[in-house]
Amino acid sequence: MNKLNLIAVDTGNTRTTVGSFKHEILQDSQRFPNEDVDQIVRSVIEAWKPLESDEDADTAILVASTNIDVSSNLSSIIEDQASTKVYTVGVDVPVPIPTALDPETITGMDRLLNAAAGWDRIKEAFIVIDAGSAVTVDFIDGEGVFHGGAIAPGASMMLESLASRTDALPLVELESISGEPFGKNTTDAIQRGVQSAIQGMVWRLTEKYSERYGGYPQIIATGGDAQMLFADDELINSIVPDLTLLGMNVAAKAALNVIDEDDDQAE
Repeated sequence: MNKLNLIAVDTGNTRTTVGSFKHEILQDSQRFPNEDVDQIVRSVIEAWKPLESDEDADTAILVASTNIDVSSNLSSIIEDQASTKVYTVGVDVPVPIPTALDPETITGMDRLLNAAAGWDRIKEAFIVIDAGSAVTVDFIDGEGVFHGGAIAPGASMMLESLASRTDALPLVELESISGEPFGKNTTDAIQRGVQSAIQGMVWRLTEKYSERYGGYPQIIATGGDAQMLFADDELINSIVPDLTLLGMNVAAKAALNVIDEDDDQAE
């Protein structure tokens, strides 16, 4: 079976991450605002060119998205400039993770990809937290089955809501906090309130998931705010910034294996 070279393009609500995998190892990742389409496309093409001539590996461009309008536009431009098909997670490439969800439920690709990447890493029950525009806290059991979890507003959404829905509270940027637990000014009090809301939710959900499962699973955190929120949290086992990209690589490898198996059977 050939190795895999992959350009992974993960389009979220506000930003896009481009990752380059050579022989299934992540080489580099870059993050851009969704509005910076030219820079995103340039990053993809620059990463693609040295990989497409690699005769020892299959090479592909794969897009995953929670923002369909942005990703559809990107895929079209990239296909035109790279002169190759751009594959889409959930359409061309399934996520190799079984689920135990309500019928007809549509789950975000990012959540499933995080689950696939986590399972590929540890092969035991775990909780995955994705702290970005929204915060998701999901449970995957010891058989690698995704059970869903909880979705809440992310830190930026909370901060923006406080500013837009009150007369007196200012809009503040998410920043690290330290020292005593009391906010001594409005900005500090808002920071502590928002961050504690997310951290407290994670602790509470972990407790509930663990009670249901019958043991404490490992906990992986990812997302743009994960380092800020959980770097010093004793509950978190690891922070993996590029977990979604790693999940895309897992999905691409699984799809390639299926193609190879079909080719072997045809022979």
